Amino acid sequence: MKFRTAKILRARKNARRRIRITERAIQALIIGLALVLVLLAGCSYRMVPNETKIEYGTTETDAKNSKLQEKKFITQTWKWK
Repeated sequence: MKFRTAKILRARKNARRRIRITERAIQALIIGLALVLVLLAGCSYRMVPNETKIEYGTTETDAKNSKLQEKKFITQTWKWK
């Protein structure tokens, strides 16, 4: 009796381990396929510049120093083509 119970418990433990390994493999497969799909879908499009704005100017004197400060901004927007 004692040996039969140990054999059954060992078989259950092995079955649970196999199920866990199978579940992890399936999850990894699904994540891998999703990643491949995203990469393939992303390769069929390309980004091109839509609009570029350049702003520049000078500000008034600062309290810390008496020099004029230049400010330059470049803003660019992109679109999928």
